[in-house]
Amino acid sequence: MLNAHNNKVMLTPTTIDQSYDKVIATIESCNTKEHLVGAKRMLNNFKTLYGTVGFPKAYTYSLDKVLKNKYIHLTCQL
Repeated sequence: MLNAHNNKVMLTPTTIDQSYDKVIATIESCNTKEHLVGAKRMLNNFKTLYGTVGFPKAYTYSLDKVLKNKYIHLTCQL
């Protein structure tokens, strides 16, 4: 989104809950192992970003579990 008076991109801050929900939605939408590779990168970016501000570790464990379950689900389908 461009700011009209100075033509700079203004980032809209998002809450950790919104980011967490976005990662969950991305993982759950994966249909192939290649999609999961991208979701894993997104998860690692989430951990890196929010790790610097001290987010609750429960988010990490939960996201890892969702990713693992999706991987198992896709592996069993193929």
